[in-house]
Amino acid sequence: MKIVIAGAGEVGLHLAKLLSREEQDIILIDSDREKLAVVESNYNLMTLVGSPSSFNTLCSANMGSCDLFIAVTPFETKNVVACAIAKSLGAKRTVARIDNYEFMTEKPRNFFRTIGVDSTIYPEYLAAMEIVTALRHPWVRHWFELHDGEIILLGVKLRSDASFVGKPLRDITFNHHNFHVSAIRRRHETIIPRGDDVLKEGDIVYFTTTRVHVDELRELCGKRDFTVKNVMIMGGSRIAVRLAHLAGDEFRFKIVDNTQSRCQWLSERCPHQCDIIYGDGRDNDVLIEEGIEDMDAFVALSDSSEANILACLSAKEFGVGKSIAEVENIQFISEAEALNIGTIINKKLLASSKIFQLMLDADTDNSKCLALADAEVAEIEVKEKSKVTRDAVKNLKLSRDMTIAGLLRDGKGMLVSGNTVLQPGDHVVIFCLSGALHKIEKLFS
Repeated sequence: MKIVIAGAGEVGLHLAKLLSREEQDIILIDSDREKLAVVESNYNLMTLVGSPSSFNTLCSANMGSCDLFIAVTPFETKNVVACAIAKSLGAKRTVARIDNYEFMTEKPRNFFRTIGVDSTIYPEYLAAMEIVTALRHPWVRHWFELHDGEIILLGVKLRSDASFVGKPLRDITFNHHNFHVSAIRRRHETIIPRGDDVLKEGDIVYFTTTRVHVDELRELCGKRDFTVKNVMIMGGSRIAVRLAHLAGDEFRFKIVDNTQSRCQWLSERCPHQCDIIYGDGRDNDVLIEEGIEDMDAFVALSDSSEANILACLSAKEFGVGKSIAEVENIQFISEAEALNIGTIINKKLLASSKIFQLMLDADTDNSKCLALADAEVAEIEVKEKSKVTRDAVKNLKLSRDMTIAGLLRDGKGMLVSGNTVLQPGDHVVIFCLSGALHKIEKLFS
């Protein structure tokens, strides 16, 4: 697949690096020659110096052979214009990064399609949706739901009281058949497990299960479920505003920001039930004064990954049950996961999930993808005569960097065993390490 990325900012660079590992034909466009030179020397991709919204620049990138055009500059208008030009030059599919929620509604989306923008990405909106999910399921690190919950992927950090700790997987699965261990996140590494792998305290384990067995799995993991109602947010970002609107009256929000003008901006944009507090959320005295000990959850959304991590640790010390940190430095994610922090939010990974979804299936209503720090979870439909339908799963000789975590057949979620034979029309959940997505496409197409 030929993919052209317009804009070598944080999101564009991250996408280019990820997709180049997937053996895609990548061209990265930006006007910063020095930035592109560094990228080209370190990754398997081509670069093109020029304005991402220039007609001549996009002509030079040969849009007629472009399968996917992604405009992710920091400027919404430039992204829309770039997609319109790319589409007129022959790009098969276009995606624009936006920063206005109004454009997510149906009328503007239909208008965008008429001018050449097939899909939009609003990272702040994706982040807010992820936070709402985390607040609804506070005992897990990740909650990834497919087809109205027929298949659920849970990421759970194991403590010493989890019944699984110290046991090899073959013993666990012998006694429990209602879940599948899809992956293990251990320190700085994601492991696609085999039967002799032993689960350890501190591991983040990704389980695939069905909704009826979620409570059973929670008890086996030694986790306590609770309802989140009172939420303190540090940092009045656009994510905070979108979160307040998305959640409605499901949660009571108190947003703390250390800039007076920002607090005024928040008061004009947030629902009336949100409390806006002028103060420094990094200051424990401020947190105590604003009732941190009465909060069910704490969400850190400042511009600093380090401040967000430290603030969540402080919130945990005050007894807050759930903490969520926005960590935009990807190299910090492993360190943050090892600490006593709940869910990690990263806009670049959320944008990557959306792009992988577009790559895997043109019908994005029926496919989902979750990008983690060094792994992906993808839902793929099994096609007629694809390689994976020829034999039972145990005989498919799948690569060690992927595992089949579950499937949906005739609208019913089910787990996969070695004896399962995949059928055309099945929707299959795959967990794979970064760089292995292209292998999956070949197996299932």
